[in-house]
Amino acid sequence: MALRIALTGFLALIVVMGIGRFAFTPQVPLMVGEGQLTLTSAGLVAAANYLGYLVGAWDAMRAQRHVELRLWAGVGGAVLLTLLSAFVDGPWPHAVLRFVIGCMSGWGLVLMAAWTNEQLAHFGRPGLSAAVFAGPGAGIAISGLLAVWIHGAGLSAQQGWLIYGALALLFIALIARNLPRRGHLHRPGNQPAPLRLTRGLKKLVWSYSLAGFGYILPATFLSQMAAARFPGSLFAQFVWPVFGGASVIGIALSILLRGVLQSNQRLAIVLWLQAAGVVAAAWLPGINGLVIGALLVGGGFLCAVQLSLHYGRELAPEHTRYLAGLLTTGYAVGQLVGPMTSAVASFLTGRLEPALWIAGVALVIGGALVWRRDEERNQQSQ
Repeated sequence: MALRIALTGFLALIVVMGIGRFAFTPQVPLMVGEGQLTLTSAGLVAAANYLGYLVGAWDAMRAQRHVELRLWAGVGGAVLLTLLSAFVDGPWPHAVLRFVIGCMSGWGLVLMAAWTNEQLAHFGRPGLSAAVFAGPGAGIAISGLLAVWIHGAGLSAQQGWLIYGALALLFIALIARNLPRRGHLHRPGNQPAPLRLTRGLKKLVWSYSLAGFGYILPATFLSQMAAARFPGSLFAQFVWPVFGGASVIGIALSILLRGVLQSNQRLAIVLWLQAAGVVAAAWLPGINGLVIGALLVGGGFLCAVQLSLHYGRELAPEHTRYLAGLLTTGYAVGQLVGPMTSAVASFLTGRLEPALWIAGVALVIGGALVWRRDEERNQQSQ
């Protein structure tokens, strides 16, 4: 049963995150090449997605009714809106779709994480929760490899969206019967006392928000940067699958090294490695900087998510869903600011590199905030 729950969460996060949210990244070069978007408008469309993610995560954190309906809408909406993306053109229609699919992703991530964590703990297999978070990375790797084929076959952006949507539909068909039904996620009358934000929790929220800002620029624009540096090169399309594959490997290493140092220290190291990757992408010329950036930023992407949620559970074990929503909301704020920064940088300089330097600094600060552990645990209000 525990394996079935973990597999359900894994495939659901492939759909809502790896495809629903991040298929946009390998699609950007095609959409820019077809004149649907410019580099500046692509940043604004991405920002609309992250604004939606912020709204969805905040709502999932506070929802008291129809919680399971939100989860189903998040998973199903990611499929339908990915397919619908094939039939719209221009920045404003895509911005609207990206906003809505961002809401769906926020619902899906927060509620799926809460459900799988609770169920796996109930069945005595909490360690499998880390494997669930390999889902987004696997989805990124799959969508990236599909993008290589899509670009190599000379397909259009419209055809690309249809392929991604069909794959998402297949995955959901495999797990639909396992998704939680009414009453599985919300149990009225059994609520803990309100969460009190201790100093340690505040630092974690700030750190995770900076992590969202720091990683999102390379996560959104690596494919476009590779296409700009190596126009017409199929090899450049492998940068995005490298990012996704590295994120899966990063989760595996996180599981293997879970006994090394404390969770907050492992989180700090992950953020500092991501900072090095962002700087490498901005500073090193040619393919080397992009590959190093993909390996380090991608390798730390899901580790930062999993370790932040894990550290948060250590500080406030009775507030899993609320804290997951709070952290994801902060992450979404950082992700929203990231593309806006890139849009300003590309408008003023025609390049993304100035924004990447700022992102690297943010990740360094984020790591510093959590390096020293705050031993004060959350005390329940009386």
